[in-house]
Amino acid sequence: MYVVTGATGNVGAEVVRLLAAAGEQVTAVSRNPAPQPAGVRHVAADLGDPASLEAAFAGASTLFLLVAGQEPEAVLKTAQSAGIRRVVLLSSQGAGTRPGLYAHPAAFEAAVRASGLQWTILRPGGFFTNTLAWAGSVRAGRTAAAPFADTALPFIDPADIAEVAATVLRQDGHAGRTYVLTGPEPITPRERAAALGRALGTEVRFVEQTRDEAHAEMTRFMPLEAVEATLSVLGTPTSAEQRVSPDVAAVLGRAPRTFADWAARHAAAFRP
Repeated sequence: MYVVTGATGNVGAEVVRLLAAAGEQVTAVSRNPAPQPAGVRHVAADLGDPASLEAAFAGASTLFLLVAGQEPEAVLKTAQSAGIRRVVLLSSQGAGTRPGLYAHPAAFEAAVRASGLQWTILRPGGFFTNTLAWAGSVRAGRTAAAPFADTALPFIDPADIAEVAATVLRQDGHAGRTYVLTGPEPITPRERAAALGRALGTEVRFVEQTRDEAHAEMTRFMPLEAVEATLSVLGTPTSAEQRVSPDVAAVLGRAPRTFADWAARHAAAFRP
């Protein structure tokens, strides 16, 4: 049986769906109940409270683990006690490129490597779904605002992350591997706005924010340390952060999806 934490998130919900569609037994774990595919068991539990996970982990062999809470060692000990043998961790590319700024996922990675379980680590870069932050302004006035208009990064479709995760969870041969997950090409905020406009059949006007403007907006819904880390990557990416990784194609046997594909599938979110 597979346990999927963060089962209502962008990636976790799709991992649950893919595993269930493949006929696997799945326990979906989230803090609050949510509709699940037929046959999927849901357990309300919190990664911030490792003791609450005991019922969710019972009888499972494989764990998809989100970076959440502050006690990764306790979570992994609970998993081991329940008989789980394999863990796939959804971390962040920043844990490898900027471990000081991304100390939280880096700590989870260290705990996973030291756990004694078979492990695989997934390190995605930025998500295409971050573009949904523009939904309100695009619906209201066909405008999109972001800093660093012409700095390109190879963002990725969360559906590709989920497909990699489901593949790695079900297949042998991935133990001890760390996969960096990116999209097929670097793309700038200005280019994303233009691609979104093409998907909508109308122009989306791009407005470049200053770093300070972006900082002030992001601190309304993100912790300060996360804002600083995110703006550092967006504004002054390293060569590693701008590089397209071959890992999605290596695991899935196909190229990652493009932003244009994502925009076409999610265009309804941006229409009035």
